Amino acid sequence: MSDSDSTSRIVPEEDRQGSPPSWRVEGLPEDPPQLAPRPSGAGLLPREPRFWIILLGLLLMNWFIYSWFAGGQAATRARVSYSQFRTEVDAGNVEEVTSVGSAIEGSFLAPVKPGGDGADNPRSGTGAAVTLFRTERPSLGDDKVIDLLLAKGVTVNAQSLTRPVPFWQNLLFGFGPTVLLVGLFVAMFRRGGAGALTGMGRSRAKRVDNEPKRATFADVAGIDEAEDELIEIVDFLRNPERYQRLGATIPRGVLLSGPPGTGKTLLARAVAGEAGVPFFSLSASEFVEMIVGVGASRVRDLFEQAKKAAPAIMFIDELDAIGRARSSGAGIGGHDEREQTLNQILTEMDGFAGAAGVIVLAATNRPEILDPALLRPGRFDRHVVVNPPDIVGRRAILTVHTRQVPLDADVDLAAVAASTPGMVGADLRNLVNEAALLAARRRRVRVCQADFTDAFDKVMLGTARAITVSPAERERTAVHESGHAVTGILMNPADPVRKVSIIPRGASLGVTLQAPEADRYDYDEAYLRGRIVMTLGGRAAEELVYGNVTTGAESDLEKVTQIARQMVGRWGMSAVIGPVAVLPRPGDGPLLPGVDATSPRTQQLVDEEVRRIIDECYVIALGLLADHRERLEALARLLLERETLDEPDIYAAVGFARPGSSTVR
Repeated sequence: MSDSDSTSRIVPEEDRQGSPPSWRVEGLPEDPPQLAPRPSGAGLLPREPRFWIILLGLLLMNWFIYSWFAGGQAATRARVSYSQFRTEVDAGNVEEVTSVGSAIEGSFLAPVKPGGDGADNPRSGTGAAVTLFRTERPSLGDDKVIDLLLAKGVTVNAQSLTRPVPFWQNLLFGFGPTVLLVGLFVAMFRRGGAGALTGMGRSRAKRVDNEPKRATFADVAGIDEAEDELIEIVDFLRNPERYQRLGATIPRGVLLSGPPGTGKTLLARAVAGEAGVPFFSLSASEFVEMIVGVGASRVRDLFEQAKKAAPAIMFIDELDAIGRARSSGAGIGGHDEREQTLNQILTEMDGFAGAAGVIVLAATNRPEILDPALLRPGRFDRHVVVNPPDIVGRRAILTVHTRQVPLDADVDLAAVAASTPGMVGADLRNLVNEAALLAARRRRVRVCQADFTDAFDKVMLGTARAITVSPAERERTAVHESGHAVTGILMNPADPVRKVSIIPRGASLGVTLQAPEADRYDYDEAYLRGRIVMTLGGRAAEELVYGNVTTGAESDLEKVTQIARQMVGRWGMSAVIGPVAVLPRPGDGPLLPGVDATSPRTQQLVDEEVRRIIDECYVIALGLLADHRERLEALARLLLERETLDEPDIYAAVGFARPGSSTVR
């Protein structure tokens, strides 16, 4: 009975820079750019098919010639018994023999089948008749075979069984493979440059140039402030003389920061598309390897490629992978590969030589952890914050993403935008795609409003699960979710309750959705306490009705603990701790940046204050539900009957007017 959506929605933003609410489900990533193939000279090995065909042909030819000559040295000879050999000598059917040690080779005058029975019928053997033979002379004494051969007029040779290999064959077969391997290594080094044997020193940046479908600012919507900051970059690349005439210089670097999915990568691609210049793109993590010095080598190679193509734009995604603030401690062996890579970037951007004509765009979700030397003017001169869009921006983003989607006349994109506060561009793109998939599954030719509604439920609440729930557990789920809804309605200030469902979705057996009327960027203490009360309403309803609680409130307890700890340790909403930040932001590690660890006494005070706030809110939740138990039970009965209730039905069931009116029935 986990309240997967409403309780998670309670957690406010991590800071006041417009980060989206935590209930938001991250959507699909931006489409990867259509990348042009890497030039033939950049890579570990040559890329031309003709080179590999020639190399393979030479190796096959060398093997064929060797096999042919080696096979020609030893003609196929049949093995015969020594007794059959003596029989053929007595019969005068042996033309010549050659002997070395006990081995005897020779030829018959008339074909003989190997395996004959000797004197009785020497040609009664099996298999095909042969004229070339070989046999072994047994060491049983002197059988005067040489005298017999000479008496029968057989030519006895004294030469070696194997002929000496000609010098040119020794040269070809002995040094041919070596010459081919040396040639391969020479081609690798000439085409790959330094470090071509391993390919580690080469930059892995992908170049996008002269693509027919490059992104432009027409593909960007909802982040107008960030777009305006970058239009100047495009104008400078198009008309540099206008700025140079006044002594202005283009920024060396532009840092794009903001939550995931807000469109930072899309902005960088749009800048390159509008400016019409080469665009080099890669992730910062691609610089770093285990071997020290590889990252710095790749940085040098990347800037060298960009300088040759100048004016050009270089985009480094997830800059914090290599741009973290440097520490005084040294890495293994006194070196730190990440810091060496960062030092090389600092030098290339604003060193002795500099990178003239190259603009570096970088994106990160955590600008606060970047090295100060990287953020100073002369390197990343301009910092652009890409915030989640407001309702107008979301409406514009939906318009962009539905350009290729046939919409029915009943689709109201403004209503969809109003119901998705906190969603970013990637979320909205995912929402449109899910609606289109649902419409296709339902055999429709156009996407209608119902498809958007169902897609929103799927994205926000999770996919419905077809599982069998016992009547008792289903009833407890209805009570739990009704407790969330009733306390959420009764608390003021609070966000309106939009939907309640006891259909199992995702990992929960029921969900309650709350969403604000408008975008919110700040939260007061009363609002946060109200969210804690609402989150604890499900557990309080179970205790009030059944006298005990279940594990269904596990996620609720985790979320209220997180809110209360941030109220006490980050936002100064505790009189005991005071206006002091003693806890780091989520994800920043165990310590507050630049501040020593808090004392055990302070940590104990934080724990005590968190417990006090949660206990007070739980008492409030129990009191509200006890005073309005009939409303709780009425809503639970309606949920059991209809399973899912929308906002009008919820408020009608509990006897309250919808938000906007203070009338209570």
